[in-house]
Amino acid sequence: MPSRTTISPALREWILATTRAGHSVADVLQLMKDSGYDPRQSRSMVAEVLKLPLAALHASTGHSLPSLRTTHPEAPAVSVDGHAIDVLLSVDAPLVRLLDGVLTGAECDELIELARPRLQRALTVDNHGGQQVDQRRTSEGMFFGLDELPLIGRIEQRLASLLGVPADHGEGLQILHYLPGQAYEPHYDWFDPDQPGFASVTAAGGQRIASVVMYLNTPALGGGTAFPEIGLTVTARRGSAVYFAYETGDRSSLHAGLPVQRGEKWIATKWLRERPYRSPAKR
Repeated sequence: MPSRTTISPALREWILATTRAGHSVADVLQLMKDSGYDPRQSRSMVAEVLKLPLAALHASTGHSLPSLRTTHPEAPAVSVDGHAIDVLLSVDAPLVRLLDGVLTGAECDELIELARPRLQRALTVDNHGGQQVDQRRTSEGMFFGLDELPLIGRIEQRLASLLGVPADHGEGLQILHYLPGQAYEPHYDWFDPDQPGFASVTAAGGQRIASVVMYLNTPALGGGTAFPEIGLTVTARRGSAVYFAYETGDRSSLHAGLPVQRGEKWIATKWLRERPYRSPAKR
C-alpha cells in the first residue's frame, strides 16, 4: 500500500472500524506501517479521522500523551503530581514540546547537590552498550539508578504521568554540568542500526524513542538546546524542560547543547526506550 497524503473513504472507514473493534491506536499505526504507509503520514491521518491532536500519537510506540494534548497558548496548565506544567511551545516535525514547571526550584537545587560529589567526565553509550569518552561532549556528569532515591522516583513517576510512557522504560536520570566554553556538538539520541553493536546497545530495552532535557539552573549566558534542522533554539531556564520524540533515522531530531558563554549550566536528562529498560550491569 503506497504512502498517501489524502485519506480515501475506504481508509477512513477502515480506521474507524478497526478502532471500534477494540484495536488500540498503536495497533492501527502498526498495521498501516506494515502495509507500507509512511509512519508520519499515518499519525496525521489517524489523528484526523479519530479527532485526536497529533501530540496524542507518540512517535514509534503509539503511547498517548494525555497530559500534553492541550497545547493552546490560552489553555490552563496541566496538573501532574501537584505541579502546574505549561506547554509553552509545540512543534510537530520533529515532535518537540517546551514544558515549564516540570521541576520546582527546591528539586533543582537538590538534584545538583546530590550529583555534585559524583561528577566525572561525561560519557556516551558505545556500540556495545557500555560507556565511552566522546570528544563532542565536554561536560561532567553522573547517573542515578532507576528509583535510586525518593526524589528520583518521584520525578520519574511525574514524567511517566506527563508523557504516557511507563517509568520503567526510562534510562537512569543523568545529571550534566557545563562550565564556560563547554558544549555537546550536534548529535542524535537514537541508535544507528548501521553501526556495529546496535543489537547490543538496544538489548537493554530497545531503541530510544524520546528524550527529556530538564534545566536545573538558568545560565548567565548561552547553554541553550538547538535543533538546527528546524531552526529552533530552546533557552535553558531553571525548572523547565524540552521533550522531543523521534524515530530511527529521523534526521530532523538533530540537536546540540550550545556552549555556555557565561556562568554554568546544570541539566537532568532522561532517555526513553521502546521497552522496559535494564542497564547492562543488571542484565
